[in-house]
Amino acid sequence: MISFNKYIKIFFLTAIFFSEELYVDDFENNIYNNHGSIGLVNMPSARFYDESSFGITVYDGTPDQKVTLTASPFDWLEASFFYTNIQGLPYPGYEYQDYKDKGFNVKVRLKEQGVLPAVAFGVNDLAGTGFYSGEYIVSSYELNNIDFHLGLGWGTLNGKNDFKNPLSLLDERFKNRPTEFEDQGGQFQPSRYYSDENVSAFFGFSYVLNDRTLFKFERDTTSTDSQIDYLLAESDFSYGWEYRVNKNFSVGLFNERDSFYSLKFIYKQNPNQEIARYKYKSAKIKERASNYEQFIANLNNNGIGVNKIIKNGKVLGVDITQFTHPNVNVINEIIDKAKSASSLTEEVLVNYKIVDLDVIENYDNFFEEESEQIYVRKRQKTFNTDTRLNFRPFLAAREGFFKGAILLENDSEYIFADNLIFSSNLKYSLWDNFQDLTIPPRDTYPAQVRSDIKEYLRGFNDGIVIGRAQVDFFKSLGKDHHIMFSSGIFEEMFNGYGFEYLYFPDKRNFAIGLEVFDVYKRDYKLQFGTLDYSNITGHVNLYHRNYKFIPFDTKISYGEYLAGDVGSTIQLSRSFRNGVQFGIFASFTDVTSKQYGEGSFDKGIYFNIPIVGNFINYSWRPLTKDPGAKLTRKNNLYDLLVRFKPINWYKICAYLETIFEKYT
Repeated sequence: MISFNKYIKIFFLTAIFFSEELYVDDFENNIYNNHGSIGLVNMPSARFYDESSFGITVYDGTPDQKVTLTASPFDWLEASFFYTNIQGLPYPGYEYQDYKDKGFNVKVRLKEQGVLPAVAFGVNDLAGTGFYSGEYIVSSYELNNIDFHLGLGWGTLNGKNDFKNPLSLLDERFKNRPTEFEDQGGQFQPSRYYSDENVSAFFGFSYVLNDRTLFKFERDTTSTDSQIDYLLAESDFSYGWEYRVNKNFSVGLFNERDSFYSLKFIYKQNPNQEIARYKYKSAKIKERASNYEQFIANLNNNGIGVNKIIKNGKVLGVDITQFTHPNVNVINEIIDKAKSASSLTEEVLVNYKIVDLDVIENYDNFFEEESEQIYVRKRQKTFNTDTRLNFRPFLAAREGFFKGAILLENDSEYIFADNLIFSSNLKYSLWDNFQDLTIPPRDTYPAQVRSDIKEYLRGFNDGIVIGRAQVDFFKSLGKDHHIMFSSGIFEEMFNGYGFEYLYFPDKRNFAIGLEVFDVYKRDYKLQFGTLDYSNITGHVNLYHRNYKFIPFDTKISYGEYLAGDVGSTIQLSRSFRNGVQFGIFASFTDVTSKQYGEGSFDKGIYFNIPIVGNFINYSWRPLTKDPGAKLTRKNNLYDLLVRFKPINWYKICAYLETIFEKYT
C-alpha cells in the first residue's frame, strides 16, 4: 500500500503555503469522522455542533460498513446510533451471512476553547456487544485554518499501548479491562469504561485548503488485533480529504493506516443556523373588498383559517384555526402583518383553535354576547390528499445487512366537521426485498405484539395495504379539559377504538392525561382481518414542559401495555422551534429480565428531524421485543396543543413566589 511518504508531505506543505486563511472551527468545516462523531478520520475531536444539529454518515471500509445517525440535543452533548455490517465475521447460527452490530455513542464537552484548548470525553458502544467498546478524552485547539487535536484512548482506541493508564493511580479497578466477548446487546458495561492496563495517545489535525476541501491527518490508534478482523496496520497514520458538495452534503476519501482506502458520505444540518423565517405572502384582493374581507383573505393566504369575526366597540374578536405554523409567535406575526395590510384600526383579540379544540382564549363568552357579528365561516366538508414516494428501511435483520422498500404512499383526510376527521394511509410497494425475511425471532413473549414484524413486512408484497384508516372526534370540555374519541385501523399491527383525555391548564408547564384503547391484532395481509389476540391497553400520562431552568421535557406514563405487561415509561426529550426533536425513553414492566431476554428492559432513542424538506420520525431500540410496547396513533392531544400553549413567565414566577412564602 501507499505510505505517507515525502511526496504527500511536499504536497501538503505546498498547500499550506498557498492556501487562503479560512477558519476550521465552524459548521462547514467540522465534519463527522467515519464513526459519526465530529473528528478526524477515525479519531474524535473536542468539537461540537449547535444544539438541534444532526447528521447521517455512511461509511464503506474494510471490513466495516457502517451507517450512523448523530444528533446534538445540546451544544455540549453529541449522541449517535450506529448500525454495522462486519464483512468476513459470520453471524452466530447463520454463518452464511456477515455479522451485524449496533450501538450507541456519546460525547460530552468539558470546556470550550479559550486561552486553553477545548476538552471533551466520550464513550463508544455505550450499551453494545463490546466490539466497538472504547473511551477517550480529547483536546482541540484552532489556529485559523488548522485545528489541532490531542487525546488518550482506551479499549478499541488503545491499539498502541503507549504508557500506563493514569486512572489506575486513582483506583485499582482501572487497571484491568474485561477481555471476554460480551454478547449482551442493550446492556451497560461499566466495568469496561476507561479501564486498561495501558492507554494510547492519538493526535492529528484538520486543515482547510479552500472553502470546499478539508485535509485530515491523524495518528490512528485503532486496535487492529481485536475481534473485528482488521487488516494488519502498515502504518500508525491515517489521512485523507473531505470535499463539501454543498452546505449539507460531503464526501470523504481516506487511506487508513496504509492498509486500505475507505469512502464516506455525509448529510448534516444545523437548523439553528439555517432556519428561515416565514415569509408573509400578500393575497390578491378583490375590488371593493372591505377591510375585514382583506384581513380574512390575507390570513387564508398564509395558512390561517378564520372561523368568525365579532366587534365590540373598537375591539375585534377573531376566532382562527390553523395547522401549518410551528408556534404562536409565527402566527401572531402573520396576524399583525395581515391587520396592517388591511388597514384595520381596531385592536384584535384572537382565540386559537386546533381541530376545534380551544387552545388559547383572549376573549370570553361575555365579550362575544356583547359583540356585533361581522363574519362567520360557512363550514364545508373538505377532502385533502397527498401521494408521494417513501423509502421504508428495515435494519438489524439476521437475513442481511439491509432490507427495505420503495413505497407509493397516499395520505388522505376527509373533514366532516372541524372536530370530526377521517384519515387514511395506503401503501403500495414498487420494490422491496421483505420476502427475504424468513428467519423467525429467537424468542418471543407469550403475547406476540411486535416481534412478528417480519410477517407484516412480507405482506407489503400483496398489493395495496392499509397503514391507517381511523376516525377522530375532538371536543374541549371547558377551558383546560380536552377529549378525543378514536376508532378504526390505528397502525400496521393494531386496530380498535378508545379515547384520550387531557387536562392542560392555560399558561402552565404541566399536563395530565389518560388514554384507554380496546385493540385487536391485525392479520398479516394488512387489510381488514384480525388475528386471535386482543387487549385493553391504557396509561396515565404526566407531562412536564421545558422552560429556562430545566433543559428537557419529561413524560412519565404508567399502565398496561399491548402485551398485557404493566409498568412505567419515562421519556426525556428536547424540542426546538424548527420542529427538531431528540429524545430517550426507557420502559420498566413486571416482565422479568429472564423473560425479556438480553437487555432486561425496553429502552431506546428517537428523532423527529427534517431531511430534504420532509420530517423523518425514527425510533431505535436495541431489541424488538413484545413487552413495553405501546399503541402507535396519528394524533395525541398533548402534541396537538403544546406548541400553542405559551408559558406566562410572570404568572409562574408569582405562583412560585407564593409557594415559597407559604413554606418559609
